[in-house]
Amino acid sequence: MPRDYGTKGDGTPVTDAVVGELADEAERGYDVDAVLRRRQGGRPAMGSAPASVESVRLDPELKRDLLLRAAAEGRSVSEVIRRALQQYVRAS
Repeated sequence: MPRDYGTKGDGTPVTDAVVGELADEAERGYDVDAVLRRRQGGRPAMGSAPASVESVRLDPELKRDLLLRAAAEGRSVSEVIRRALQQYVRAS
């Protein structure tokens, strides 16, 4: 019975046959320059250094209001929080 190792990014099942094909490709070698050209650099920078992730607790009503505001503005929750925090810090 063939073993299933999950799926590739495009949804294709990773089976023993696919693993064999990938191993054969790896043994033939890769064009390093082509791999590096395909590689994307992750999330865009937000400032002068890597951004940090901060955790904050929200009561259910504030969370609901935040979700509604983000949806109304067509923005992510993170973007709404960042903008509100920037306005607060600049006002003080």
